Parts: sequence; C-alpha cells; structure tokens
Amino acid sequence: MPTESAERLRDAERTRAEILDVATREFADQGYAGARVNEIAAKTRTTKRMLYYYFGSKEGLYIAVLERAYAGIRAREQELDVDHLDPVEALRQLAELTFDHHESHPDFIRLVSIENIHNAEHIGRSEVLSTLANPALDVLTRILQRGRADGTFREDVDALDVHMMISAFCIFRTANRHTFNAIFKRDMLDPGRREHYRKMLGDLLVEYLTAH
Repeated sequence: MPTESAERLRDAERTRAEILDVATREFADQGYAGARVNEIAAKTRTTKRMLYYYFGSKEGLYIAVLERAYAGIRAREQELDVDHLDPVEALRQLAELTFDHHESHPDFIRLVSIENIHNAEHIGRSEVLSTLANPALDVLTRILQRGRADGTFREDVDALDVHMMISAFCIFRTANRHTFNAIFKRDMLDPGRREHYRKMLGDLLVEYLTAH
C-alpha cells in the first residue's frame, strides 16, 4: 500500500497539474497582464495562498506554464523515431509532428504570441527554457546530417533555418487564422484543407532542401 508521504506527494502533483491546466487557459485567453491569480485559484481546488506556495508569484506561475508548454513539443520531437527512415521521409514526419501539435494546442500558439509581446522577458528568466534549444534541434540536425552525407540535401542550410521554416508555417496557420479568414474568406484550419496544408509544408521543405 502507498505510504502517507507518497500519497501526499501524488496529491501535490495532481494539484500542481490542475493549477497549470487552468493557468494555461487563463494566460492564453487573457494574456499575462490580464490574467488574475484569484480567478485561477477560484477555478481550481486550491487557494491563492497555496498557488503562491507552489509557484511563488504570478510570474512564477506564468513561467511554469511556458516551461510546460515548450517541454511538451520538445518531448514529442525527442520521441520521434526517424533514424531508420531516409532523410526526406524523416524530414516530412518531423514537420508533420509539429503541424499536428500546433494545430491541437492553440493555447501554446497564444502563449508564444503573448510572450513575444513581452519581448520574451519571462522566458529569459527561466533556467528550464534556456536549456531547450538543443532538444529543439537534435532530431533535425541528425536528419540533415544524413541527408547531406548521401547528397540529398544542400549544404548551406542549418537545423535552425529549417526549424524556423517549420515553425513559421505552423504558427502562422493557427495564430493568424481569424484575420486571414476575415480578409481572404479562407479558414486555414478548415478540416477539408488539412491534408493539403500538411503535405504542402513537407513539399516546401523537401523542394528547398533538395534544390542544389
């Protein structure tokens, strides 16, 4: 049977996860300035005092939300088994993973947009987020190295270039969905166009990287 201390630890982990779930939605909807700690506490099974116990401050909670959001996509990338695939197919799978993640996590896109409004000042204060650069590029770097080695991929593009291209496509599609639709009358998240855009992203990357 679990010990009393182990049960308390599990309760604390559940409470912390619940707070982060609610805070993610609140910060994504209201922004950093607009979100209210009292409102977040009211929507959880805890109190404002306990919230500060877990996270120290409103900023501490916001940084924890950002850390979990970024860690989620980095973990998915690390789990992707592409080393057995040819470089072109591996590249497509990595791009499709990002496409799928960003589409299904609109709060992540909103949080990224909000943090850019704040000039990434909160990310800069996080020790966790400063360590996520390498995980973001590890898988992609291995794919590009194999593609260069067999002559498939061009030599003058690095992993960060490709990461930027993938992120630009996937973030724009979700972040600019409403303004794009208002101006052009096309919903970029229309399920009927999903596979078209998903394939388009892979085609763009492959065509560019194989252009010698």
